[in-house]
Amino acid sequence: MVYDLSKFSDDEMYECALALRNMDKGAQNIEDVASRMVRYLYDNLVDRQTGQRACALVRFFMTCPFMELNDELRVAAREIVGGRSVMSTTKCLTLMATAGDEPQWNSRQTSTGHKAIPLIDRDFISRAPMISQLIHQFGLDVNMLLEPDPEILMDLEKTTFNVFYVPEAAGSSHIPAQTEFVLPYQIKSVLGFGGMLPTGNLFAIILFTKAKVSPEAAELFKWISAYARISVASLDKRAVFA
Repeated sequence: MVYDLSKFSDDEMYECALALRNMDKGAQNIEDVASRMVRYLYDNLVDRQTGQRACALVRFFMTCPFMELNDELRVAAREIVGGRSVMSTTKCLTLMATAGDEPQWNSRQTSTGHKAIPLIDRDFISRAPMISQLIHQFGLDVNMLLEPDPEILMDLEKTTFNVFYVPEAAGSSHIPAQTEFVLPYQIKSVLGFGGMLPTGNLFAIILFTKAKVSPEAAELFKWISAYARISVASLDKRAVFA
């Protein structure tokens, strides 16, 4: 089933949410679920005015402790922070899956610069505009990502299903790579949704859309977020990578 992102309805929201909810069936790890979700959203969100896919790029990120990354991702994480040390427990915002218009956007291994981003401290996060704004719009405190409190985490699991929404991507200070990505690929809006998992990790699915997303449509993704979280959380204490 395809969904018109430019005129996203309650019925479409419900169908999309149910589809994401069931993507853990037969999955062996979170990477499997992430890959299914980004491919489904990329293929099925459309702009009926143009008859084309509504998203140029869909990505699934999740925070993972540095010690749980493979060698390739550890190298990528260290390159981002230069000479600064990365502790084994440092959370890294890790690209789990990707689907998009360019061939290199369809494999996390061929991504450049976004494979694993170490969230070293509050200052480092504040200098990454999209990450900082995503955390803020999700209603989270940065410290909850850096050092999760189990008691507070239980409440966040139940209540935090916010969205990251940039209605006008062009010229937005929250969306980097304006000349390399936003303008040439005609990105109209950016929409992210996700939440906290039982392990204290955050997951976020980010849509870079070629169709303008209305505030009303963005609001509906709070419900999709809740259903997607159930699917991801079912594998949260099992293997992360394929």
